[in-house]
Amino acid sequence: MSIVTITSENFNDTINGNAMVILDFWAPWCGPCRSFAPVFEQSSEQHPDVVFAKINTEEQQELAAAFQIRSIPTLMIFRDQILIFSQPGALPASAFEDLIGKAKALDMDTVRNDIESKKATKAGTAN
Repeated sequence: MSIVTITSENFNDTINGNAMVILDFWAPWCGPCRSFAPVFEQSSEQHPDVVFAKINTEEQQELAAAFQIRSIPTLMIFRDQILIFSQPGALPASAFEDLIGKAKALDMDTVRNDIESKKATKAGTAN
């Protein structure tokens, strides 16, 4: 699968229209970003069921600010419109593949229940 370029115009449609999206926040001047690019591309070919998308932080400063990107590359994974992973730093291919496997294996019903429990606990302590 080809890698999608994310802008503020297509961000919501991409996240809301796909079961799993992996975002790579990067910049053209960033050496580690350039080194990670082939790993990201290779994984995109191995996982056609996942949307791989890149966000150029130079061109999409509003998105980078909204996600409080302080270091690049930063990887984020959304499953069922829920952010399940966010971490700066390039990963070696084996670690990236392991991360993708773990993200796919997550029981999203459990994740949603955990989120609801945390919201309820916060609401209870706010009173």
